[in-house]
Amino acid sequence: MKLILCYIRRHLGIFLLSTLFLTMEAMADLFQPAFMSMIVDRGIQNANIRQILFYGLCMLGIAMTGAACAVMRNRFASRVSQTIGKELRRDIYHNVQLLSMENIDRLRPASIITRITNDVVQVQEFINGIMRIMVKAPITCIGAVVLILLQTPRQAPVMAGILMVAAVLILGNMRIGYPRFGMVQKRLDRLNGVTREFLSSVRVVKAFHAEEKEGEKFEEVSLEFARANTAALRTMAVFSPLISLTVNFGIVLLLWISGSSQGTELGRLMASVNYMTQVLFAVGMISNTLNVAVRATASSARIKEVLEEMPAQQMPANPLKPEIKGHIRMEHVSFVYGGAGKRGLPGNDMSHKKEALHDINIQIQPGETIGIIGATGSGKTTFVNLIPRLYDATEGRVWIDGCDVTEIDTKLLRTAIAVVPQKALLFSGTIRENLRWGCEDARDEELYRAAGTACAASFIEQSPQGYDTLLGQGGVNLSGGQKQRLSLARALVRNPKILILDDCTSALDAQTESDVLKGLRDMGGGATVLLVSQRISTVMRTDRVLCMDNGYVQGYGTHDELMASCKTYQDIYHSQIGGGNGNISGQICGRSRKGGYCG
Repeated sequence: MKLILCYIRRHLGIFLLSTLFLTMEAMADLFQPAFMSMIVDRGIQNANIRQILFYGLCMLGIAMTGAACAVMRNRFASRVSQTIGKELRRDIYHNVQLLSMENIDRLRPASIITRITNDVVQVQEFINGIMRIMVKAPITCIGAVVLILLQTPRQAPVMAGILMVAAVLILGNMRIGYPRFGMVQKRLDRLNGVTREFLSSVRVVKAFHAEEKEGEKFEEVSLEFARANTAALRTMAVFSPLISLTVNFGIVLLLWISGSSQGTELGRLMASVNYMTQVLFAVGMISNTLNVAVRATASSARIKEVLEEMPAQQMPANPLKPEIKGHIRMEHVSFVYGGAGKRGLPGNDMSHKKEALHDINIQIQPGETIGIIGATGSGKTTFVNLIPRLYDATEGRVWIDGCDVTEIDTKLLRTAIAVVPQKALLFSGTIRENLRWGCEDARDEELYRAAGTACAASFIEQSPQGYDTLLGQGGVNLSGGQKQRLSLARALVRNPKILILDDCTSALDAQTESDVLKGLRDMGGGATVLLVSQRISTVMRTDRVLCMDNGYVQGYGTHDELMASCKTYQDIYHSQIGGGNGNISGQICGRSRKGGYCG
């Protein structure tokens, strides 16, 4: 709730103004029964037309004033609630951008989406309810009780009993409802996660004709969400009628106690019944608003968790800004997924966790092209993710040009590094706009050159609008190979000092892959290239090869050196190419210059 109050304070002026109009509206509602009693007791019983007209006009004026106040209150309430919703979404989105990949992995993308959408809506509705109902309900309830006691003082014990029972029921509703509504949001997280997974892999689902299986999975999580919602709504279904029953029982008692009243008290009796009806309405509003408050409190706690999430990676107070040339060195680097800290620190024991990387010691010279190969899950992607500091090493240190990567200015570091991930990720927009993600100020000539190097120029130019062709979300209107080539071109536009190619040619045929690698070789520029690939025919053409298995370095050297000394590399070679003694460097390639691929 502190989070909600913090955002309300930012708009305290408008909030108080809305509250003022709300108070005036509530007072107008309270005056109506009083004037009605005057019409009955002073006008009708005395047959005084002038008093009937006078009090009737007063009621009309009060009603018009109340309506005008309600319009202004609604206007300000909507404005503040929508503005706070916008600010919450903006702050969540901004904070998520500052978080490291470790934080994102822990929070989970589907849960973040739920928090930035559904949870914010819950808070918005509560704030809107505060300004429209929550303040009005207590004013109406207290005012109606006071006026009942003024009209018929004998009703004091009845009113006290009604309010005590109603208060107990409302508190019970909150106590039981809070954990249930919190569970609803968690179940919604899972539902969003399953939906997101299905939509992102719908082609695979259809290809394997697995719609029924996915449907069963969705049905299961949907049923869990429905059950959680039902459990929460049952709380309201039990307590709300009990509260209404309590107040209605009070109205019956009031009428029964007033049965012996004289006719002169008929107007007051009518007013008291009206005020009891207002008490019923106010208590119902309070109960409903508190139900919304319970959901909003659960949602605000989830939002607060994201806003207060501290990045797992600490930014240096005085970041270094070296001239990055591409020299990479790792010293005793180990890494464990899941947020574990360094061994020996309290609460961060890694002894029971499987290391994705174990004691890596390696050095890469500027301008070298390093091939990285290994079985699936061997740690290749984790290895290259440590270089642009997408993750921090759990143990050991990563050095770039003599500087610890954790001490280098992050913006400078990632500007000098370009990454082409395993899965080609494109954005909605034109091809030109996607390419300029690599460099916003890139000239058209640079875009054309990068596209040509990545062997993407031909299919781009054949498109109806060329570089202005619109791409669907994720590049759905392109083939897998086309998306990979565009992703590579986007990286090349940056003209990086370190280029990481994480199995980004897997969707290309052998000839196209050969053309792409030849284009990279001819491009020059002295970039350090880390080429992750499953194809030994690709990595064997590089300056040196890093062979990994299960997080360990099995071998690091030239193709010939690994064929002579690394059994893992030999097994990969024989499984993909076939027999031979591996002494074939002269037959396959000749490295004529540092940092180039063999032609």
